[in-house]
Amino acid sequence: MEAINIALADIPPDRVRLHVCFGNWDGPHIDDIELGPVLPLIYKAKIGGLSLSCANPRHQHEYKAVKKNRPPAEMAVLPGVIDVTTNYLEHPEVVADRICQWVDAVEDRERVIASTDCGFGSFANFAFVAEDVCWAKLRMLKEGAALATRRLWK
Repeated sequence: MEAINIALADIPPDRVRLHVCFGNWDGPHIDDIELGPVLPLIYKAKIGGLSLSCANPRHQHEYKAVKKNRPPAEMAVLPGVIDVTTNYLEHPEVVADRICQWVDAVEDRERVIASTDCGFGSFANFAFVAEDVCWAKLRMLKEGAALATRRLWK
């Protein structure tokens, strides 16, 4: 984190997003580390936003770690609420539920920005998800975010 902060020294934190990833491949992820133990280290980064891969089945529970160890007040959280390695479409209600879990964990609806786990095209000449499904997943993200907005701003 010290090296990252040195590299970012002249960049305003509100212009920086740090992506924490467990690997963007369609596999069991059984050897992935848990997020909780590394959160204190990650929170030392001089960043304005923390992007987390948390829509895949192995890491959907990670909002609980953030709830136990909340981010600094100046840090937004961009949780993945769409898995980018499967052709299954998330239902908008599932997306909304995930967003609301993260808002509950962070305790500030203004600092949660729904996102995808990673990019859909992480490998050259290979895609896990069909192009039409990518676009459909982004529609589900939009629809789920609209549902969550209605729930959270009632």
